[in-house]
Amino acid sequence: MTDSSSQTLNIQTINCHSEDPITALSELRRKLSPQGDIVSAAGRQRTIDLFGAPLTPQQVVEKICGDVREQGLPAVLDYTAKLDRRELDVDTMRVTAEELADAHAAADEEYLATIRRIRDNVLEFQQAILNQDVSIERASGAGRVVLGQRYLPLRRIGVCIPGGAAAYPSTLLMTAVPAQAAGVQEIAVIVPPTDFGGYNVDILAACHELGITEVIRVGGAQGVAALAYGVEGIPQVDKIVGPGNLFVALAKQHVFGDVDIDSIAGPSEVVVLADETARADFVASDLISQAEHSPGSGVMITWHRPLMDAVRTELIAQLAQLERGDLARTSLEDYGALILARDTDEACRLSDLLAPEHLHVSTANPESLLDKLQNAGAIFLGHYTPVAAGDYVAGPSHVLPTGGTARFANGLCANDFLKRSSIIRYDEASLRGDAGDICRMADKEGLTAHGASVSVRVGEE
Repeated sequence: MTDSSSQTLNIQTINCHSEDPITALSELRRKLSPQGDIVSAAGRQRTIDLFGAPLTPQQVVEKICGDVREQGLPAVLDYTAKLDRRELDVDTMRVTAEELADAHAAADEEYLATIRRIRDNVLEFQQAILNQDVSIERASGAGRVVLGQRYLPLRRIGVCIPGGAAAYPSTLLMTAVPAQAAGVQEIAVIVPPTDFGGYNVDILAACHELGITEVIRVGGAQGVAALAYGVEGIPQVDKIVGPGNLFVALAKQHVFGDVDIDSIAGPSEVVVLADETARADFVASDLISQAEHSPGSGVMITWHRPLMDAVRTELIAQLAQLERGDLARTSLEDYGALILARDTDEACRLSDLLAPEHLHVSTANPESLLDKLQNAGAIFLGHYTPVAAGDYVAGPSHVLPTGGTARFANGLCANDFLKRSSIIRYDEASLRGDAGDICRMADKEGLTAHGASVSVRVGEE
């Protein structure tokens, strides 16, 4: 902790009364996208040390994934030794049942009770929104057509849990439990072989509490590739979910098509819309809570001018008191902003332009702004709904679209683990009823065999 009186904060400030915010916000959005290549200087140097050249993150990922696809487990273990400095084999990379049970027995009982309560919250919400099979019938000629949509859970999924800078049992809950709500039977968890990952008692205890038995000490792009292609000891999955650093995000992008993925996640981000009733200390804490992910972005948009200086002052004071204050300060200076909009309508338009992962509406009547807001991964309403409530306990998954993709993408939910198939049944009479339309469309498109497949059944030329 440091004396806040000696601190400064060079966060970007935009006054919409006197300048155009679009260019600045577009550049901010570019930097936060996976194409922004947000990698620390130390990370870039390590790339040179490992690969002998200043490869871009995309090139690093292509190299790692290609090696895993061609060489299998030896490449996974080799990259784990180089990147995570852990020498593992096919047996030691897998967390044993005894290790899971021992971690559970050693875990704090209040922590386990918290895990159970959160699991119940997530299950309650995810089961409530779960898609249900649909069946309808309609007349066609003298017969009836039966149409349906069937939902079945995916057979096997992979979950990526970060473990570099901290342990994240919440990510396990927010990915694995929605999959369980959907009925997925096989859940493989990969987690880096670190003290915050595959050797972390809290992570392993949470896995045991949730009934997850397949936990693998592999992270990074090599872990994603192992799940996507399948290697000795890690059968291929149907879908990969969960956050990670830039290399994990780019690896998921690379393997998409061989498997499904949830999203290509970038740095965490929040936009806070604040009016004159918002408390500066609340707003500052919201901005810092995402910036401390490092990298992370915190942007306030207000139409109440006094809040600009008040929030800046609070940011400086709170950053000085936090363990990760220096990291959060760097994030706010690189990827944050304080914006003074002309009015609520402009504030909402700017928020939609950013399309944030988290949108916190800290106003007197937040519900009144919902109709003006289109793009956000999750929306938090009111002064007493911090993003942390959604991150940890509320029920919707905290795996959300980032980098502006909330314009078209959605947060992870149980429905993302369902495979849907349409069901169509005609009898002879109903096929006769629709035969004319089918053959006419086939003729228009020059696909005469399509039409013939109907004519041969109903005896029409």
